[in-house]
Amino acid sequence: MHWTRDCKLQRISHLPLKTVRNSATQTKTTKDTKSTKMEFDDLSNRVIGCAIEVHRHLGPGLLESAYQQCLAYELNRHGIAFHLQHPQPVQYKDIRLDCGYRMDILVENQLIVELKSVEEIQGIHEAQLLTYMKLAGVKTGLLINFNNKILKDGIRRFVL
Repeated sequence: MHWTRDCKLQRISHLPLKTVRNSATQTKTTKDTKSTKMEFDDLSNRVIGCAIEVHRHLGPGLLESAYQQCLAYELNRHGIAFHLQHPQPVQYKDIRLDCGYRMDILVENQLIVELKSVEEIQGIHEAQLLTYMKLAGVKTGLLINFNNKILKDGIRRFVL
């Protein structure tokens, strides 16, 4: 089974985190309740659980595209709404540029998941995820490298 770009898409509003951290680890507070933060944490944990299930069955060493399709299957199986290969335009002044940028997975319009299958996560991979988060106005992102013996060693969570 091959998943298309808009698998089980549902319209969900953005819920900003109570505490927001940017890459310089500065902290600011919004007016939202504590339960909002728990919803994001729960969503991240559910997606990580799906990724661990994929890694448990496949292990390291495959191409990113294989992990992406299998993770899409697990997300769908768990009733988690997502966009696969979601386009991300660039807004420059008063124009919108479609430059071909695509997020691997946008989960419930609240979480960006970038998948890798590389020897080691590099700064450029982190910068890519942080840039997508800023462009999309999404506060939380996961960078998951499936090329690890233990998947938890390849997962990084980012919060703007």
